[in-house]
Parts: sequence; structure tokens; C-alpha cells
Amino acid sequence: MWIFVLFDLPTKTKKEKRSYIEFRRFLLKDGFIMMQFSVYSRICKGDDSVDTHKKRVKAHLPSKGHVRMLSITDLQYSKMETLVGIKKEEEKLEKKQLLLF
Repeated sequence: MWIFVLFDLPTKTKKEKRSYIEFRRFLLKDGFIMMQFSVYSRICKGDDSVDTHKKRVKAHLPSKGHVRMLSITDLQYSKMETLVGIKKEEEKLEKKQLLLF
């Protein structure tokens, strides 16, 4: 599963800039990667992990602006097209196969 955090935060005052920086730092510290400006994603092992990270994001929300979260499956993520540019190494879905003997 993948979780996306998409946000649009004001940065006109020093307090707003500080709030933006703190939120962005929290996302990075929590394992999110920046896909593009104001779009961060993180891979999770399942619904429980998604719920945990959603709770963490909600606990660190800035007081102003817009923040949205979206969770999708690996299959849905693999269907995403990159139209311009290339995927960052962190974005590439690792395809591991489990061997049973």
C-alpha cells in the first residue's frame, strides 16, 4: 500500500513558513519521500501501517492551509504514468518474489 500526502500551505509570514518547514520535516522524518513539490508518498506494509501513518500526519497538521491524504494499492501505484521526467529511485516499486521450498 502507498499513502500520499498532498498539501498547499501558506508561507507569507514567518510563522506560516515555520509551520510549513516543520510539517515538511515531519513527513521526511516519518519516511515519506518528496515526489514533487507538496506531494509526498510513503510505502506501507498494509492497512494497519497506513492507519498508523495517517494518525501521525493528523497529529502534525499545520493550523492553516489544505492537506489531503490518499492511500492506494501497489497495483494502482504501478499504473501511475510519469509523463515528463523520470521516477526517483525511492519511487520505484520493488518487485520481490518470495520463494518457498
